[in-house]
Amino acid sequence: MSTLTALGRATAAEFAKVFSLKSWWLLGLIMVVYVGFTAGGIAFFLSDAGALLSGAPAGTPAPELDPVVIANLVYSSVTAVGLVIPLLFGALIVTTEYRHGTLTPTTLAQPRRGIVLTAKAIVAALMGALYGVLGLLCSVGLGAPVLAALGEDTALGEPEVIGVLLRTLVATALWSLLGLGLGALLTSQIAAIVIVLAFTQFVEPILRLVAGVWEWSAQLGRFLPGSATDALVGAGILSSLNALDPTVPVAAVDALTWWQGGLVLGGLAAVLLVAAALTTGRRDVE
Repeated sequence: MSTLTALGRATAAEFAKVFSLKSWWLLGLIMVVYVGFTAGGIAFFLSDAGALLSGAPAGTPAPELDPVVIANLVYSSVTAVGLVIPLLFGALIVTTEYRHGTLTPTTLAQPRRGIVLTAKAIVAALMGALYGVLGLLCSVGLGAPVLAALGEDTALGEPEVIGVLLRTLVATALWSLLGLGLGALLTSQIAAIVIVLAFTQFVEPILRLVAGVWEWSAQLGRFLPGSATDALVGAGILSSLNALDPTVPVAAVDALTWWQGGLVLGGLAAVLLVAAALTTGRRDVE
């Protein structure tokens, strides 16, 4: 059997496993609700109505931002709050096999573990992009009508906005690969879930806020996964805090370009996957 044929069969088997479980669509449902609610809220509070509610004079937007910038912040809520979903998915597609013992028949069917890991990476990337599509349907589908209803420009025809939407799909695919690498390295489903939730919801946001205070730490903070994602996508709430509120202390450093942010995320995923292949991927399967 040729390598390509083996990879194709392994990939098809991995897709069959994914769609045989409820977790993939449950995660998608959470993505839809979480991102939709966030996008609608951001659209409201960045509008004139949000400014009026906050006590600003009528007709004056709370943050003096370009309509394209506001639209990008609304639509990028996928990566601002929703990246935990593809990250969890990537971790679950490998840790589930360890938890339920299905890795044994998987390995018996395809003894070349490099092919199995590559097949999982293909599935993780494609499903990560799918979650990105779901997120964008909500961030644009709910955020744009809120902006329009409140008299704001949706900016959907702007090339910069279209670029943000397309790069969002790349970001969610890369985060799914990050989850796969983490799950393959840890093998423990509980440990992977705890680390994913703790890091994305608490640890990294705090690190980014603290790192932004001093120039030397801000230089290092650019390479955190969330910061690299904002650079790749071209928008992000945490990276725009100073623009939204000038009183927030942020050191002046040059942000990564979009391709540099992509390289950082891709490099982190590659390191985790290679480490897993060299360690846990060589262990005996019970």
